[in-house]
Amino acid sequence: MKKEPLVDCCSFLHLHEDALHKVLGEMPPDETLYDLAELFKVFGDSTRIKILYALFEAELCVCDIAQLVGVSQTAISHQLRVLKNAKLVKFRRDGKTVFYSLADDHVRRIIGQGMEHIQES
Repeated sequence: MKKEPLVDCCSFLHLHEDALHKVLGEMPPDETLYDLAELFKVFGDSTRIKILYALFEAELCVCDIAQLVGVSQTAISHQLRVLKNAKLVKFRRDGKTVFYSLADDHVRRIIGQGMEHIQES
C-alpha cells in the first residue's frame, strides 16, 4: 500500500506517521463504521436491553416479554421490530403464537460481555 502524506493539522506536535498509516490501513470504510454505530444505538434503549436480556435466558412470545418487562404488547412488538431489523432477534411461528429468541451467539456474547464489563469492580 502506498503511503500518502498526512495532513499537517498539528504543526506544534510530532506526528507518529508509522502508527497513523497502520491505523488508516486497518480502518474500516465509513459506511461500515456508520452501520456499527447504528447497531450500538439499538443497545441504547433500556426496554430493548430488557427484552434482549430476557431472550438471553429463554425463547419467549410477545405476551411473555410484555409481562416480564412491564410494558404493553404493542410497545414490545415495536421494540421487537427494531431488534429484528438490527438482526439481533429472530422468530419462529408455532400455530398462532410467535416465539422470539436471540438471533445468534454473537448477540449472546455482546450481552454477556456487556454485563461482565459493568460488573467489574
